[in-house]
Amino acid sequence: MQFSNDILIRIVIAVFGLCGFLVARYIYQHKKKQIPLVCPIGFDCSFVVQSNYSKFLGVPIEVFGMVYYAFLALFYLFSIFAFEVIPAFFSSLLLFASLCAFIFSLYLLALQIFVLKKGCSWCIISALTSILIFILTALIFDFGPMMQIFTK
Repeated sequence: MQFSNDILIRIVIAVFGLCGFLVARYIYQHKKKQIPLVCPIGFDCSFVVQSNYSKFLGVPIEVFGMVYYAFLALFYLFSIFAFEVIPAFFSSLLLFASLCAFIFSLYLLALQIFVLKKGCSWCIISALTSILIFILTALIFDFGPMMQIFTK
């Protein structure tokens, strides 16, 4: 069985979405049960995920992550089998969502480095996952219709 590059990238994005969901859920479960997070690299994950910056609009960041990654994984799994029925609007929406997640991930990384001066390897894994998803989403996005707007 041979897949097009487009389908392979969609599969990879779905897998990254699942991985991102599992990381966010891991953080969420540990915070909920008040179990200290163990960082594989030796950072201070518990300090970072319990900081004042661990919520956005009053909602724990990992909840946003779980929703984002789950939606993304499900959408791309669906798109592998039924790409023809997905309106272009949804592809644009996903590109925008992945761009927002990319920018927000950079913001959260900057907070760890410059404000908290502590790191969380689970948070960094999630941020890298988000960045890779954005890059892959941009690779398969059809910019043709958008470019026509700017060239007329």
